[in-house]
Amino acid sequence: MKDTVLRKFQEVFGDADGAKVFFAPGRVNLIGEHTDYNGGHVFPCALTIGTYGAARRRMDNKLRFYSMNFDGLGITESSLEDLTPSKEAGWTNYPKGVMWAFEQKGMKIPAGMDLLLNGNIPNGSGLSSSASVEVLTGYILRALFGFEVSNQDLALIGQFSENNFNKVNCGIMDQFAIAMGKKDNAIFLDTADLSYEYAPIALKGAKIVIACSNKKRGLGDSKYNERRSECETALEELQGKIDIRTLGELDEEAFEEYKAAVGDEVRRKRAKHAVYENQRTIRAVEALKAGDLEQFGQLMNASHVSLRDDYEVTGVELDTLVEEAWKIEGVIGSRMTGAGFGGCTVSIVKDDAIDRFIEQVGKAYRAKIGYAADFYVVEIGDGPREV
Repeated sequence: MKDTVLRKFQEVFGDADGAKVFFAPGRVNLIGEHTDYNGGHVFPCALTIGTYGAARRRMDNKLRFYSMNFDGLGITESSLEDLTPSKEAGWTNYPKGVMWAFEQKGMKIPAGMDLLLNGNIPNGSGLSSSASVEVLTGYILRALFGFEVSNQDLALIGQFSENNFNKVNCGIMDQFAIAMGKKDNAIFLDTADLSYEYAPIALKGAKIVIACSNKKRGLGDSKYNERRSECETALEELQGKIDIRTLGELDEEAFEEYKAAVGDEVRRKRAKHAVYENQRTIRAVEALKAGDLEQFGQLMNASHVSLRDDYEVTGVELDTLVEEAWKIEGVIGSRMTGAGFGGCTVSIVKDDAIDRFIEQVGKAYRAKIGYAADFYVVEIGDGPREV
């Protein structure tokens, strides 16, 4: 891939002198969905697929962007004086947002750059292509200009840019999982205080399979911000009865005791998901540590049911992929992953059932939805790096 992006860089920008190549992974969340902005736990891992970037610094303040994933758009030009979001900027709002965030944090970028990206994360899949671009951009800025920031800082800067520049009210999970990824480990992260531990993923004769629904969705125009607002209102109502800072501080028993404080039934369901999903995630990691993969799979399944019925973010495409997966012997667990409303499911499938899983789920999905899903057998990889 390094040679591919450098060749394209030379073709697009005239030469590749001084260009360096970097990589940031995508991520999948095994369990703990819509808990990261509710002060709960998440359990994501970085993948070996992600975003490659060839970059070099310029002598002026000009920014030139090119994506091999959007070949037809050609070079998009901007400058360090124009770090403002716009519809016309398209995908370049993500790297520009990170540059803006660096400057907001007091790190003045001294020169422009030429940047070429090539991602092998399916676009719109919910495997965090946007967060991958954000972390990659931060990593490149650190490498080219010598900023003293840790990988954890890069995650926080990526989230800050997405919240404040791109106006998507995302939590910290995506950027954190990408910036802090570790091969063959998932990250058990408490989003309330960013304490975390790595947990080895020993799947013993099984693999992680991603099914991409191919229903496109944009986070910003989805119901994502609406769900977050519903949880924030429910939290305020609960705070009138119990001293908590986040929904993640409640267990199921405490929630059931105080849930009447949430005046609206829909908000009550949203808060219930946030509380119960957090506790499921804690139990799932305990099950994994104990080598109980079956229990882990059952908790994944329960997570999907809650996301479907209480949080209502699945939709017919994701429900079809999951419900068809549940029918197949050798599927340990399956659930939607990501924001929902399209995107992907994540399943743990025994090795000898993978071909049957892809064939049967794919066939049933096409018959019901009218177009094909794509399947990826993935591996857990490291965080960002120079290639």
